[in-house]
Amino acid sequence: MTEHAIDPATDAEALRERALASLVTARDRTTLLTSCVDGPDLTAQHSPLMSPLVWDLAHIGNQEEQWLLRAVAGQEAIRPEIDSLYDAFEHPRAERPSLPLLPPDEARRYAADVRGRALDVLERAAFDGTRLTEAGFAFGMIAQHEQQHDETMLITHQLRKGPQALTAPDPDPVPLFTGPAEVLVPGGPFTMGTSGEPWALDNERPAHRREVAPFFIDTTPVTNRAYQAFIEDGGYDDQRWWAPEGWAHIRRHSIAAPLFWRRDGAQWLRRRFGVTEVVPPDEPVLHVCWYEADAYARWAGRRLPTEVEWEKAARFDPATGGSMRYPWGDADPAPEHANLGQRHLRPAPAGSYPAGESPLGVRQLIGDVWEWTASDFLPYPGFQAFPYKEYSEVFFGPDHKVLRGGSFAVDPVACRGTFRNWDYPIRRQIFSGFRTARSVAGS
Repeated sequence: MTEHAIDPATDAEALRERALASLVTARDRTTLLTSCVDGPDLTAQHSPLMSPLVWDLAHIGNQEEQWLLRAVAGQEAIRPEIDSLYDAFEHPRAERPSLPLLPPDEARRYAADVRGRALDVLERAAFDGTRLTEAGFAFGMIAQHEQQHDETMLITHQLRKGPQALTAPDPDPVPLFTGPAEVLVPGGPFTMGTSGEPWALDNERPAHRREVAPFFIDTTPVTNRAYQAFIEDGGYDDQRWWAPEGWAHIRRHSIAAPLFWRRDGAQWLRRRFGVTEVVPPDEPVLHVCWYEADAYARWAGRRLPTEVEWEKAARFDPATGGSMRYPWGDADPAPEHANLGQRHLRPAPAGSYPAGESPLGVRQLIGDVWEWTASDFLPYPGFQAFPYKEYSEVFFGPDHKVLRGGSFAVDPVACRGTFRNWDYPIRRQIFSGFRTARSVAGS
């Protein structure tokens, strides 16, 4: 199995540079997301599913203080009285607007103060001695945490009513994809997860062998055009395709299309970051919940891939039998590989990024849309919570379904072939899509 080239013995300056670049990239994005709207938009709750943007901003600073200043450097708390305000488990999102949160300017000053001190800690860091500091893990964890909240804030921007506040160039147009609709993934053993990726989070560990039966998987994510065919065929009105809980959910909430879609005569429109546009037929479908993805797959005579199937399609190298970091190999993501990092504010057309396809020929496994899988979020054999059980352990069980691959809103530091995301099967505000699979007859 191939693992990341950086190991704990690597020159400290290389680790320092990687950590610094990751922290700076995350903070630049946080600044963009919290400076493109005015104070009332920062303090408002744009959806009961989301926090006010100003809560995320101060929470980012508070987590950085707790882990880099207190846990790593052993410093005294700067503002211990605000810890409980920004504890995600103490206060659910719906309650957060009523808390005595730091005002926007004060939240910015606090986050900047913490960052300045954290960079001083980074400058002196030895990257050894403890598991928290080995290979710069704590700094990578905090960079990933901030980027995850940046994606959350981008979701809040999508839910926000009002004029457009964010802009970005569209992905490059590509010819209509005419390659094979599906790819055969061979059966056999496969190494899932990681034990050597230095910044991998606890739920990605440890690496372990899995036996996988052969299966077919879609070459690209399901497109808006394909999903519209499901709608037009009465998919939302036919109970045959739906899990019982999903059928009850869509009937209860009168769901008849992906979130943010509306019909205008013969065409479908969608709202995207304050702009209304015709639904682009060749983009991967976006803002569908697990139940919708599962129903489409049943309607199409297929199914959602399991998590292990998805990861084998993304990481398996048939030439060596090993597992790669990414579909294209072990190199860090570059712009030609995937649609990541909020470079664009939409998925790229299906079939984009041929340089990022897997050795088996599967495309867009990384970036564009999070992909629902059939699997519940469960620990791997030998799982150990680190550095705190609230990151993963408290979410394990049948209530959460696994998503894989990342979206256009995910930064490369928080996205790799082993990275696992999870959410409730009813969630649609996230940047979620899917691809389908089918078993090989007789396997």
